[in-house]
Amino acid sequence: MVHMSELKDRLRADLTDAIKARESLKSSTIRMVLTAITNAEVAGKESKELTDEDVLTVLAQEAKKRREAAAAFDDAGRTEAADKERMEAAVIADYLPEQLSPEEISALVTEAIAELGVAGEGMKAMGRVMGVLNPKVKGRADGGAVAAEVKRLLSKAQRPRFLPLLPRRPGLLPSWRQHPGPCLPTVEVAAGRYRSAS
Repeated sequence: MVHMSELKDRLRADLTDAIKARESLKSSTIRMVLTAITNAEVAGKESKELTDEDVLTVLAQEAKKRREAAAAFDDAGRTEAADKERMEAAVIADYLPEQLSPEEISALVTEAIAELGVAGEGMKAMGRVMGVLNPKVKGRADGGAVAAEVKRLLSKAQRPRFLPLLPRRPGLLPSWRQHPGPCLPTVEVAAGRYRSAS
C-alpha cells in the first residue's frame, strides 16, 4: 500500500490513467470520490485541506454507501444495479487499508475492554471503549459493526445483579416479589437461608 501522504495524488493520477484507458467504471468512481473529498474540504465555516486520515474517512464512508446501496438493490431484485455498486466499492477498496474480519474486530474489542478493565460496567463504558478502538480501526472497519460488537461484548461481560438477602428474623418467614414483572423469582428467607421459588 502506498504511503498515506500520497493518497490524494494517487487518486488524481489514477483518474487520469483510467480516463486514458477508457475504464469508465473506475474513472467515474474515482471522480465521485474526489468530489466527496472536495465537498468535505469546503464543508463548515472555513474550507480546509483534508489530512490523509480525513481522506481515509471519506473513502470509508463512500465504500459504506455503496455496500448499503448494493444490499438495498439486492432486496429490490435489481441485481444489475447491485453489481455496479459492488464494483464501485471494490474500486474504492483499493485505496483503503486491508479491512478487518469480524473475528479481528471481536479480538480488538475484547482487548480494549480488558485494557480498560471495564468488563463489569456494561453500556456505560461504551464511550471509553470506542475511544480506544477508533484509532485502531479507522479506515479498516465499519464503525457500526465495531459499535455493535462493543455492545454485544459489554452486555455479555456485565456482572449479574443479585437479589439482596433480608436480615434474619427468628420466627418470621417473609416473602416478597421484586418488581416490575412477574417473571422474577420470589425469594423466601428462613433461618438465614434462602431459596428461589417460581
